[in-house]
Amino acid sequence: MRIAVVGGGQAGFSLAAGLRSQGFEGELALFCAEPVPPYQRPPLSKAYLLGEMEVDRLLFRPAEFYAESGIDLRLGEPVTRIDLDSQAVETERESWAFDQLALCTGSRPRRLPAAIGGALDGVFEVRTLEDVDRMAERVSPGAHALVIGGGYIGLEAAAVASKLGLKVTVVEMAERILQRVASPETSSYFRELHRSHGVDIRESTGLVRLLGETRVEGARLADGTELQVDVAIVGIGIMPDVALAEAAGLAIENGIRVDEFGRSSHPAVWAAGDCASFPYRGERIRLESVQNAIDQAEAVAANMLGAEKPYVPKPWFWSDQYDVKLQIAGLNTGYDRVVVRPGDKEGAVSHWYYRGGDLVAVDAMNDARGYMVGKRLIEAGKSPAPETVADTNQELKALLKAG
Repeated sequence: MRIAVVGGGQAGFSLAAGLRSQGFEGELALFCAEPVPPYQRPPLSKAYLLGEMEVDRLLFRPAEFYAESGIDLRLGEPVTRIDLDSQAVETERESWAFDQLALCTGSRPRRLPAAIGGALDGVFEVRTLEDVDRMAERVSPGAHALVIGGGYIGLEAAAVASKLGLKVTVVEMAERILQRVASPETSSYFRELHRSHGVDIRESTGLVRLLGETRVEGARLADGTELQVDVAIVGIGIMPDVALAEAAGLAIENGIRVDEFGRSSHPAVWAAGDCASFPYRGERIRLESVQNAIDQAEAVAANMLGAEKPYVPKPWFWSDQYDVKLQIAGLNTGYDRVVVRPGDKEGAVSHWYYRGGDLVAVDAMNDARGYMVGKRLIEAGKSPAPETVADTNQELKALLKAG
């Protein structure tokens, strides 16, 4: 049995390691486009950019782990084509035949078009180690950083730039930051947090173009404003990386379409992580999170070995900005009511999302207790009455007894 895993991110590493830990003894190759062993991505734009974490601490495992585990680690060897007829992955170096294939190609950042300055020197996305190393050379105290996009990626970058002593302006074309992913209450919380640190938040303000001949020197906004900027950080979202799968003829539906076991439209090909869309509660979803990448990859590894156990996610996410830790449990899709509950500590608060009478998600800011209780309730399918959640005289733990 020969298994190829394509992608050196969290899902690819977790799936390859999971195959070995679950007893797979055949040939196993892990193809990585980057020249470094698989590493954590969330710290890149935070602890690593701040100089608080070295490269070695980013790695999931040291290089010797792969040799000891019998994982043929192919660094700097991106797969260029999948031939499903002959069941082989092709790189510039060779063709590698497989019995089963796991696609963990992750996601790729949306880029600014070159026509509006996206190709200028000094324009960065925050996705890879190389991206952040290049950015580190240009972020210096007193410089002006323009952050394009007010989602979590953009706001995390803004927080780090501010902590490094840069002047920071965030532009968001939607009516409010975090509009796609969070409630107005959560948007307001983070708007005030960033403004308290001197960040200029401009909502309902699109970018017309970046200015400069070869390097970014300024920006023209939709309201006619022109800014002088030294660095532009692009955080306008990510897309599932499905190019290989699509070219091979696999079914695509907001990602590589897989069934509840993680199997694609071809019986020998599987997918996990950011690139995979899967059935969940009567819908088809795709989750962009470290937690999902790990859990789904381990589940798919088991199913590749014959477990035939459906993957049921327990969604949770997090974001670190300044001294605030945001923890999110559940999915807030379709919510129609938000309950705000102050936490036990100063500055702590949680936002509880309801769809009809059902609790579907919780945003907890520096409120670990609110997050844990909310997460347990959602996973148990319990929904305390909104009025009960809002009542701060009601102990949080008592909510777990709700029907």
